[in-house]
Amino acid sequence: MTEKEKMLAGELYDASDPELVEGRRRARALLRAYTDGDDRATLEELFARVGKDAFVQPPFACDYGSNIILGERSFVNFNGVFLDCAQISIGDRVEIGPNVQLLTADHPRDVESRRKRLEFAKPIMIEDDTWVGGGAVVLPGLTVGAGSIVGAGSVVTRDVPPGVIAA
Repeated sequence: MTEKEKMLAGELYDASDPELVEGRRRARALLRAYTDGDDRATLEELFARVGKDAFVQPPFACDYGSNIILGERSFVNFNGVFLDCAQISIGDRVEIGPNVQLLTADHPRDVESRRKRLEFAKPIMIEDDTWVGGGAVVLPGLTVGAGSIVGAGSVVTRDVPPGVIAA
């Protein structure tokens, strides 16, 4: 398996792999262009999919962009940080407040693996009609259920069921 294939499969991988480094370089170039003009075509080139009437307010940061799916009529406010080493799937009509972090990247718990600079990633899913309040952090491998609200400043450490307020 390539390092990229390992990354997307949730296996330990080496982020210094040239293919992954180039993917991050590509994303940074597209992010600069998007910040300068918030052009939908640039966002569509960066992300895996951008739904109708979806918008990301710059500035915005991500690792690759190519692992992000943004649903229809969804909105990401200023200073979103999406570490998309695994897929980040955002449903339709999702509202994401300023300074929200969606973090798929994680690191091994054993010292030897960390010394080797290995990491792994787990996908995040934000289902339809969800509101993630400003400054919230969603950790790797979690789902925020449809219609739920994540309170501002919350750190989401486990799945959020549909239709609840988690704060």
